[in-house]
Amino acid sequence: MTTFISSNLGYPRIGEKREWKHALESFWGNNITEKALINQTTKLRLANLEKQQKLGIDWIPVGDFSFYDHVLDTAFSFGVIPTRFQDLDEKSLDTYFGIARGTKEAVAAEMTKWFNTNYHYIVPELNDVTPKLVENRPLTYFLEAKEKLGIIGKPVLIGPVTFVKLSKGYEENELSDWVEKFLPLYAQVLNELTEAGAEWIQIDEPILGTNISNQELELIEKTYQTLRAEAPQAKILLQTYFETVQHYQKVVQFPVNGIGLDFIHGESLELIKKWGFPKDKVLAAGVINGRNVWRADLDTTLELVEEINGAVDVETIILQPSCSLLHVPVTKDSESKMDPIILNGLSFADEKLKEIQAITEGANKGKASIQTILEESKTAREALAHSSYRQNQSVAQELKELEGEEVKRTIPFSERIRLQREELKLPILPTTTIGSLPQTAEVKGTRTKWRKGDITNQEYLEFIDIETKKWIQIQEDLDLDVLVHGEFERTDMVEFFGEKLNGFAVTEFGWVQSYGSRCVKPPLVVGDVSWSNPMTVREIVFAQSLTKKPVKGMLTGPVTILNWSFVHEELPRFTVQNQIALALEKEVLALEKAGVQIIQVDEPALREGLPLDHLKWPAYFDAAIKAFRISTATVKPSTQIHTHMCYSEFSEIFEVIDALDADVISIETSRSHGELIDTFEKNKYDKEIGLGVYDIHSPRVPSVEEIKLNIERALRTIDAKQFWINPDCGLKTRGEAETVAALENMITAAKQVREAYSVTNK
Repeated sequence: MTTFISSNLGYPRIGEKREWKHALESFWGNNITEKALINQTTKLRLANLEKQQKLGIDWIPVGDFSFYDHVLDTAFSFGVIPTRFQDLDEKSLDTYFGIARGTKEAVAAEMTKWFNTNYHYIVPELNDVTPKLVENRPLTYFLEAKEKLGIIGKPVLIGPVTFVKLSKGYEENELSDWVEKFLPLYAQVLNELTEAGAEWIQIDEPILGTNISNQELELIEKTYQTLRAEAPQAKILLQTYFETVQHYQKVVQFPVNGIGLDFIHGESLELIKKWGFPKDKVLAAGVINGRNVWRADLDTTLELVEEINGAVDVETIILQPSCSLLHVPVTKDSESKMDPIILNGLSFADEKLKEIQAITEGANKGKASIQTILEESKTAREALAHSSYRQNQSVAQELKELEGEEVKRTIPFSERIRLQREELKLPILPTTTIGSLPQTAEVKGTRTKWRKGDITNQEYLEFIDIETKKWIQIQEDLDLDVLVHGEFERTDMVEFFGEKLNGFAVTEFGWVQSYGSRCVKPPLVVGDVSWSNPMTVREIVFAQSLTKKPVKGMLTGPVTILNWSFVHEELPRFTVQNQIALALEKEVLALEKAGVQIIQVDEPALREGLPLDHLKWPAYFDAAIKAFRISTATVKPSTQIHTHMCYSEFSEIFEVIDALDADVISIETSRSHGELIDTFEKNKYDKEIGLGVYDIHSPRVPSVEEIKLNIERALRTIDAKQFWINPDCGLKTRGEAETVAALENMITAAKQVREAYSVTNK
């Protein structure tokens, strides 16, 4: 008879009220000592473990905590410190944070998305590094849980192949050599954990859900053969998530003690039904969605567990979320203002663990043992499904009218750009920013007062106008060519629209870590999405009234709103995406009608939503292109459409970005140290483009010369007539002084390059 055990893969590190974030930022601001930071985060970490213990989880993860990022933790533990930081103390928190955030002397390491999520990791740099075990962090956290709480935790490590694959600084043919360099260190970590009493060790290899080559598959198999030989007592759970495991038949035969599969995303159930599962291994089944916030259909989940059990012949099945709960908010207990129909349909991290525990009990003792829980869950789900949120017939009709229709601009770019240049009369190498400007404590505090009702709506609008006026003047004084209103009325680039579009709901405390201490509150798509009234026109028109220079209208695109929201599962995602696109089209046209000449529809999340399986890419891209065009294609030819993307591997989606048919695209390149520019040496891009010339995620102010070098490098492959000069992302999180200083240097650099270009081309 199969025994079912409950488990978790990882828990949110930020705290119910973002205590982790506040501690970090207090430390960075020199308001608390390093000792105080460690004490505060230790208290939070232990509270998180104790909470999981009280919820009855059998296998509680340890080592999933981080001061910034778990990939950076792995690199730091193994002495992978970029050469520009190697004169610093290899164990110091200052060095650790310096790599993540940069210092006055050295730029931060590159940051990019963790597979197809909105979580960012710090990219390890392997060049000129000799790996060594500086600190066994999983052991430290294991012993802490054991000694202080009596928890025999399940240490969590990033697997060696995934770690090296996500790193940079080596040639493709050196992958195997680099993995081999880390194996003795991993073996030492495993042996020390086993000696300390660790019963199971979770090694995450999400790279197995991607389209790895046969050669890479052989490398992974060899890796675990080596670890088995060098750490024979370690009980390894090889954990995968986010997608179907490629080469399933081979992977399940690897010399490990258990395999973790995602049964929410991908086709794991079909694979085990077709090919079975080894009798001598534990199966860890991810049966609760770790990436969405909607209450599970527990009856269906129990049926899934029964199907899994019927397809395998193993003694033990672990029931767990599909991935780490890092990607969802902590608890819905703090939500006091939400419609109960929506609230009852939600499940955050704590609620998901309760669902896991209920399913485990039901699988072990029978459905009747959790009948009350099943009925409560069913009632809550049905109430939301039949609510007015999901009954908008006019939206359905609009979507029907789009079926089979090709959506595109009325004339090609080559003709549009002439009209736009005549209208805008911008200089060569025009300067602008991406959109948001610094949100000071005063801005945030005033917004909080407004939300609490301490100030009136009129008082709040007047404050926003004052802040907008101040920054329009700053931009005028800096002599930027295209201005922005600053987005001071916006909390977040997606949440803001979630508060204004029909079919959305927002939370009070539904925070999720995005990068470092940066947390976001993804809105909830609870039903059919539609537009009622202008959302941005008032602020843009006011800003434009203050200057003769063009002010960009700023919107977030349909793909990004979809990918950065928690979307209900009653309709296909692409259908919801088109609903959002239709709503945004109305806002775009409202801006145009109000006289806005440049409208930026940002899609920073276009690439991150890609399925890990490349075979699923064409459908995703076709849907993304259509949604963006629905939003933007109906404007006049003289209206210039911009878009912005973050951390996109441009070369992989070059044709897709071209097909969006935006007139200008701005894209991050500063943290990747100009690598993106190589794409333009191999591909012809005829539209206009701005490559971010300095990194806004670091507090350091780049010099004029540094920015000039970035511009000049780009101009070796991109025609100056196509090139825009801008930071690599919005400036919301930066301080006012550093923002002004950095922009001043950027504009000075742009003018110097512009002058040199004019002299050369006389």
